[in-house]
This record gives sequence, structure tokens and C-alpha cells, in this order.
Amino acid sequence: MSRPDPGRPRRRRDRRSSIRSHLNVALQTRRGSVVFPRRDRQPRPGWYGRAVSSPSAPRPPLILASASPRRLDLLAQIGVRPDKVEPADIDETILKGETPRLAALRLAMAKAQAIAVSNPAAFVLAADTIVAVGRRMLGKPATGEAAGAMLALISGRGHKVLTGLAVIGPDGREAARLTETRVKFKRLGKPELAALVACGEWRGAAGGYRIQGRAGACVISLIGSSSGVVGLPLYETLSLLTGLGWRAP
Repeated sequence: MSRPDPGRPRRRRDRRSSIRSHLNVALQTRRGSVVFPRRDRQPRPGWYGRAVSSPSAPRPPLILASASPRRLDLLAQIGVRPDKVEPADIDETILKGETPRLAALRLAMAKAQAIAVSNPAAFVLAADTIVAVGRRMLGKPATGEAAGAMLALISGRGHKVLTGLAVIGPDGREAARLTETRVKFKRLGKPELAALVACGEWRGAAGGYRIQGRAGACVISLIGSSSGVVGLPLYETLSLLTGLGWRAP
């Protein structure tokens, strides 16, 4: 059996090392859907190395770093019930030159880190959703007029819904993932635009609409994660949690 050449570079290690110095948040694969964040915190005394399923080990709580009732509802669908809901209060300003993908990932991780500081013995789950038309990012409209402008922009054309996920475990490990869903709206007439604004579903919704509401009837096609458009891609969420050792009680 041949032994590995000690002089041969280790691609995976080199890959992660270069990204840590470049982004300090996460590494994207070529497909842009999976990231491998750095681990820059010390293991927490009394927990690191224990198996979560060990009868002698206390079960670390799960904290959802979001005030969104829709994310709570989505978690309940897969049997995940956070022990605590603690919204993260961070600056969500998009950085100069930042792409929608990196913005969604950075903000999700920033939210998780903000809550993990005061909850070092818990699993922390955070997410951030951005709607993008090309490189133009659509956040949460502050007024009905702004919501109408966003809906008019995506009328009759495709756009992307990017949701960044971040999980921090009680042992200090961090993991993140990005989902990208392509959504296309039908062409909206003035009465339809007015009705979507008047119903008020735009409040607190990236892009000015909620796909689980009246806007759902305007969607011609959706390619990707439907739950990701609502705000929390379920498959990726459970994968991240279990990958860091979380287990349902």
C-alpha cells in the first residue's frame, strides 16, 4: 500500500487556510451553497469532547437568534423547538462592494456570534434572507411606497432569494451554509400591485412579499428551497445542527 507523499500539499487544509485570511467568515464551494467557517474560539471548559447523547452530559439548549414567527413555525414542522428565542441586534448595513451571497452569509454569522457571546453553553441558530435582482439587493421595505417599487421591479422577471444560515455549537465550532432559490413572478398589473401593498404582507419581508401569502399566487416558477424563500431552508438547517452535534430532546 502506497503512503501519501509528505511533500504533497494538502488541498483541503490549504484551501481553508487561504479563505480564513481572505474572508474571516466562511469558505464557499464552487456551487456557492456550502461554507466551511473558521474556528477561532477556544473550547469551552466542561463541555468539549463530551458526546451530546451521553446520559451524563446535560443537553445544551438551542437558541434561535431571530424574532421571526415564520422561522419558528418552520422549525416546528421538522420537530425542532428552540429552548429560547433571542433576536440579535446587529448593524445590517451592506458593505461596499459586498455581493448578495456574501452579505447573507456574513449577516447570518454575525447574528449567531452576537448571541453566542452571552450564551456560550448553547447551540445558536441564525439566518438572514436577501432578495436580489442581479447585484441589486432588496431589503425590507420601510413603507408601502417602497414595497410597491420593489414589487414593480420583480414583476414579470426572475430574482434570487438568498438565505444564509449559521450555527455555533457549545464547543465553539461554527458552521454556515447558503441556499439560493430562483423565483419568477408573473407580470403584475397596477390593481395587483396595489392589492399586494394594501394587504400589508410586505412589512418585515425582504423584497416586499411573502410567498406563503397572497404573493404566492403570483409565482410562475420556483427552483430551489421553498422553505428558504420563507426564511429558513429546512434541509440545510437540520444538516447544520446535527453536524455540530445537536440532537432533539
